[in-house]
Amino acid sequence: MFDDVLVDIRELHFKFDERPVLEGVNMKIPRGKVVAIMGGSGCGKTTLLRCIGGQLRPTSGSVRLERHEVSRISHDELYRLRRKMGMLFQFGALFTDMSVFDNVAFPIREHTNMSEAMIRDLVLMKLEAVGLRGASALMPGELSGGMARRVALARAVALDPMLVMYDEPFTGLDPIALGVIGQLIRKLNDALGATSIMVTHDIHESLQIVDYIYFVSQGKIVAEGTPDEIRASSDPFVHQFVSAAPDGPVHFDYPAQSVRQDFLPESALA
Repeated sequence: MFDDVLVDIRELHFKFDERPVLEGVNMKIPRGKVVAIMGGSGCGKTTLLRCIGGQLRPTSGSVRLERHEVSRISHDELYRLRRKMGMLFQFGALFTDMSVFDNVAFPIREHTNMSEAMIRDLVLMKLEAVGLRGASALMPGELSGGMARRVALARAVALDPMLVMYDEPFTGLDPIALGVIGQLIRKLNDALGATSIMVTHDIHESLQIVDYIYFVSQGKIVAEGTPDEIRASSDPFVHQFVSAAPDGPVHFDYPAQSVRQDFLPESALA
């Protein structure tokens, strides 16, 4: 599928205690591309990101980032590898007691020995890239939801990472802010020569900016393709997800025993 692969996931399994979350996931993330991972809530998307970032160790299978087997390297090696990763968390996750400037400066101060003068210039450059250089002195509580997400994006790319991961970057945004964030993700990825993995439910915005999409259901890859292939797909799962249809392979209700068994006395069931 792709010639130059940055992240190579093979037969990935993960369990919480005895509950399977990921079951045999195979995925290739190419350099320089924006790839979306989609699926219903609780299907394992965020768990997959955490396995790529080394926060979770898979039960079996492999996650390879460049030449590194993420689950098998030492803590110190993983820490160094994370210098090459950026992460945008759900709702931004800014440090509430730090200014916009200090939020963006945090990873630079943590991972480098740059002088404060250099840090100042770099932070202002990143904030300029997301249109918020003038907001550097504000506190997170003074920002709108869209502004906070843009600050979080500037922080995620502060060290010019080779890999940026986005966990639901569009959640809670109005349509204008959503469109701005989507275009920023695409433009920053291309400008930095980075690779982006985006976990999202927003199919319509994603189809405008991504290069490839994986659909996850019950811990497995059930469909994949380019935006054009997804739009033209007749796959029942893809059709239900794209059209937001209530009926299809994805069920709204969590599996349970019959209503009769829960609400009728045993004597009535005899």
